[in-house]
Amino acid sequence: TDVLKPQIRISNGFSTLIISEMCILMLCLQIYRIVCKLGYGEAWWSTTVVTNHGDRRQSVSRQPSFTLSEWTDAQEDLMDLEAEPQTPVFDLGLDTRTEGDITTLSVTPVGLQERRGSNVSLTLDMCSPGCTEPYGYGAQLSPRDQTAKEYLREGTNTLSPAQLHTRAMDDQALQAEFYETPMNFVDPKEYNYPGLVRKNRYKTILPNTHSRVILQTADEDEFLRTYINANYLQGYGGEERAYIATQGPTVNTVGDFWRMVWQERCPIIVMITNLEEKNEKCAEYWPEDSVSHEGILITVDTVTQEDDYSLKVFTLKCDGEERSLRQYWYTSWPDQKTPDKAPPLLELVQEVEQAREEALPTSGPVIVHCSAGIGRTGCFIATSILCKQLRSEGVVDILRTTCQLRLDRGGMIQTGEQYQFVHHVLSLYEKQLSHTAEE
Repeated sequence: TDVLKPQIRISNGFSTLIISEMCILMLCLQIYRIVCKLGYGEAWWSTTVVTNHGDRRQSVSRQPSFTLSEWTDAQEDLMDLEAEPQTPVFDLGLDTRTEGDITTLSVTPVGLQERRGSNVSLTLDMCSPGCTEPYGYGAQLSPRDQTAKEYLREGTNTLSPAQLHTRAMDDQALQAEFYETPMNFVDPKEYNYPGLVRKNRYKTILPNTHSRVILQTADEDEFLRTYINANYLQGYGGEERAYIATQGPTVNTVGDFWRMVWQERCPIIVMITNLEEKNEKCAEYWPEDSVSHEGILITVDTVTQEDDYSLKVFTLKCDGEERSLRQYWYTSWPDQKTPDKAPPLLELVQEVEQAREEALPTSGPVIVHCSAGIGRTGCFIATSILCKQLRSEGVVDILRTTCQLRLDRGGMIQTGEQYQFVHHVLSLYEKQLSHTAEE
């Protein structure tokens, strides 16, 4: 007993109180639990101890920090974010099953999507019970995964303008729809190639195989020379290869990036990230004046600074051919969150659309990238597609567009907050169109 229970003796003149270290430990743990509950609420404790049992991998969605107001003649900024992000709130109200049921969807702030040397935001790791693989995938699609693919192929929810405005205000319904939509991430085993880790900014964000961009090379058997973390995406009306979504280039992939730009005859790059946001998000892949990568000479012609983005015009030269390239660098969009102003984003979408229409007929896809190439990138591309649909058809199907984007590149529109924001932006854009039509 003396060995198992080291003693602290407190003498009161009549007796000795023996308190084991185990009792002290339990007391400290109870106090710590009470402090955590007071500081973060009951949900904090419950979400950190439940076992992880779900069927998809999702990103944590912060509570929406933007609000929607009516469109005015003065075109006021309608969406304001708080200066600092709040502690993530895990809303489990969408599942009516009790916490004690281990088969229910559970939220655990673990499973960090990691880049070499740094971390990104917390994610929801939703593997099947007992699953040892990162995403629950095997060599073949399980019935659950097959169902996920079918959902992405068939998911639809067409909204009229009135329905769009109502839907944009229904946060609970949008959160439910977001979490119901499979992310469609790639099984890392599909890319089991030595040295590939140097080509990916984040270990778990990989290009879906059927739509990935394949770099041309003399030796097609040399996989690393053909690989870039990028996917072709369909545009409005099923337009093939309208966009390329890719990660922010790393120091190791700058040459690959410019090879892709040249190979695909891309007229426009949309960059939606800062170079650093607590850690590196993207390498500075362009020169101050001129530089050569993979036999491609890149020269900066002009730089124009707008309120929310800068425009750089490059001249590219390779093998005696010369082309023009425009880069729109949007810097007012925080990682894992949403812009604090919607009108500038809509203006950029329209600016890019106009530049694309003015590009040569032989031009290829528009390249869009942030850091991982799924969150902010997905929001921008979805907004571009849906603005065209709203103008052409008078309706929008945000769910259908999200599903198609995720079929081509897993995880597009990364958080529930971003999904809600897309609805808000489209609602705002529809009011713009109606306001213009009335005038």
